[in-house]
Amino acid sequence: MERHPRPPGVGGRPEGITRPLPAGRADRRPPGPGTPSPNDGVAPAAAAPPPGRERRLPAEERRRGLVTSRAGGAAMAAAVRDVEIDPEGTFKYILVRLQRPGGGEQRDVVRGTKAAEFHNHIFEKVNPEMQKLGYECKCLGGGKIDHNSKDKKIRVFGLSTGYGKADHSVTAEILKKVYTDYEITWSDDKK
Repeated sequence: MERHPRPPGVGGRPEGITRPLPAGRADRRPPGPGTPSPNDGVAPAAAAPPPGRERRLPAEERRRGLVTSRAGGAAMAAAVRDVEIDPEGTFKYILVRLQRPGGGEQRDVVRGTKAAEFHNHIFEKVNPEMQKLGYECKCLGGGKIDHNSKDKKIRVFGLSTGYGKADHSVTAEILKKVYTDYEITWSDDKK
């Protein structure tokens, strides 16, 4: 019996679809030459949202990250939270600089979650969300956050292999705006 090769997409995976790596075997190598990377600079942005109105926020809204900063202004605060982190546990985080195209208003935000196996997974989620709101994003570095909501303590430490160490003192100051009743500390310790 003569065998004929199958056309792409017939009787198997569609053309261009590859087999996923087995569980626990994520590719830890940096991207090859010509492959775009979150470290390659600033991502392009989409259209800007209309400006918001600045107002004093109650403690609960501050905790959810709806905080205005003097440098960032009300327009950014209306659309973007300063902090989005998991409510409990130890997890990876990144410090991200948001900027309007053309060098307009800018500010730094903190994003972290247990769901991210690597720091770039956080950036890959945040970047498209911010582009839709009209911001360019740049990851300034990463580390880990130990969030103990029961004792109201947050510890910032560690580094990101891909992005380098974030300025934990900046991260701690941003966290203090949102978690006003927490004890927040930082160190350059790796663990």
